[in-house]
Amino acid sequence: MPTLTIRHVTTYRYRRPVAFGEHRMMLRPRDSHDQRVIEASLEISPEPRSLRFVQDAFCNHVGIARFSGRSKELRFESIVCLEHSSSNVADLKLEDDAGTFPFDYSAEEMPDLARCIERHHPDPGNDVGRWARQFLPPGGSIGTFELLTRLSQGINYGFRYRRREAKGIQQPVETLRLGHGSCRDFAMLMIDAARSLGFAARFASGYLAVPLDSPEELMSGSARGSTHVWAQIYLPGSGWIDFDPTSGSVGKIGLVTVAVVRDPHHAIPLHGTFIGFPSDHLGMEVQVSVTPGTPEAIWATPQRSTRAQFAQRA
Repeated sequence: MPTLTIRHVTTYRYRRPVAFGEHRMMLRPRDSHDQRVIEASLEISPEPRSLRFVQDAFCNHVGIARFSGRSKELRFESIVCLEHSSSNVADLKLEDDAGTFPFDYSAEEMPDLARCIERHHPDPGNDVGRWARQFLPPGGSIGTFELLTRLSQGINYGFRYRRREAKGIQQPVETLRLGHGSCRDFAMLMIDAARSLGFAARFASGYLAVPLDSPEELMSGSARGSTHVWAQIYLPGSGWIDFDPTSGSVGKIGLVTVAVVRDPHHAIPLHGTFIGFPSDHLGMEVQVSVTPGTPEAIWATPQRSTRAQFAQRA
């Protein structure tokens, strides 16, 4: 599998020295058959009083840092080297009963999938459900992959991408009404629409890994990569399949998974508190770069040329 190195730096700045509460990080990618972490490092400044790592109920890696003292700046730098393979959806095989929509999940799988099938967002008029059903043919029977691909591409073609710095996620009905949203809004619309059709769907977050073709490209100042979110749908015979409605793509092309959850509020890359006045907070800067090869490639040229700014939650 090809090797990628992801460098993710988050810096918080304050008007005066402030104290810090607990900070939780979801920065280490998950290990699976198509991605494997080779090495990972995390540097935090100022150094935390304690740092421990746990796995949550979904087996996501979570770092928990606690601090003492005060500072005008808080900086997290994560460098992860991993083997990553883009799965070919043409090679995926569904169970015979699941190849055509509609189908039923087995009695053995339902207890584990039930919460991912339930719709979690208000939609009193079933607007999202009715919107999703436009992708069904008049007879109602269609290939499962074809239906979900239509749904993903329908969001990509039918809605305007609009990057939002504000926290939170739009309700799916609001994204439907506005006709635009960010990647997290599109992911939730895809998830809610899929659930309205009876699919088990969940929220995935991580990185959009578009590596530089060569280390020389670092000098151009166009380092590529960003934090990103998308949807995963469970299909018997193949498991959880990635659908990115922001690009309309199907499969793990350019996607490095860090966390999978039912509720997107549980997949924030980094969050915590500080003790001070609200006016003390001057801002946050996030830098993400993706390079082919091992971490040594990052330092091949001056770092000022590799930095590109992206929203922590695009």
